[in-house]
Amino acid sequence: MPLYKEQGVVLRRIKLGEADRIVTIMTQGSGKIRAVAKGVRKTTSRIGARLEPFTHVSLLLYRGRGALDTVSQVEILAAHRPLRSDYGLITAGEAMLEAVDKVAEEHERNIRMFLLLLTGLRALETAPADPAAVAESFLLKMLSASGFHPSITACAVCGRKDPELFSSAQGGAVCTGCAEHGAGPVSADSLALLAGYAGADLRDVGRSVMDGPVRREARAMLYGFVEYHLERRMRSLPLLARSRALT
Repeated sequence: MPLYKEQGVVLRRIKLGEADRIVTIMTQGSGKIRAVAKGVRKTTSRIGARLEPFTHVSLLLYRGRGALDTVSQVEILAAHRPLRSDYGLITAGEAMLEAVDKVAEEHERNIRMFLLLLTGLRALETAPADPAAVAESFLLKMLSASGFHPSITACAVCGRKDPELFSSAQGGAVCTGCAEHGAGPVSADSLALLAGYAGADLRDVGRSVMDGPVRREARAMLYGFVEYHLERRMRSLPLLARSRALT
């Protein structure tokens, strides 16, 4: 089994047997990979603590014959420890990790997605005032990178400006003439907020806190759109929506 080197961000981990774990990692050169880390749950393991979610690592791996590779060596490039010390940062970071895990294909190189995730985690590490805004801006950028960017400033069907409705199934904002069953009303302010998040630098978007009905409406549209186009529920989004009230 050939050895290869990679760097990546740990997305999640699950137990395997009595002492091992399967770790899922978004890598720079190999896309999303799953690998067995043997013996890492033993107290004597030197690499177990290096394979925590959020951690940016350098890896030496054996390429497996099946779906799983094997971790041989791990070095930490960035631990992103501040993300584990604050509830708002944890929920925002987990939303990023879960979204990437669900959208990235195994062994399909996606440097743009890897760099976006790394930028998002670094933005959270600065302890922004509104971590959820960073995560929501990240989700919009991830959708764009995946070919699912919602239409926000014009009708997704005909291109008419100032659409009044929103439909995840039709690709975002739609005008009354193009709307199909299930499209719901949306305010211009909520669309403008989403447009702002889509175009903002992740390092700047969380500097100020915005709350109230416009934020809640924009969030509901975004989360619904994400889950519709990923075709699966995301357990982190309800926690992200509540994070402002609990911090």
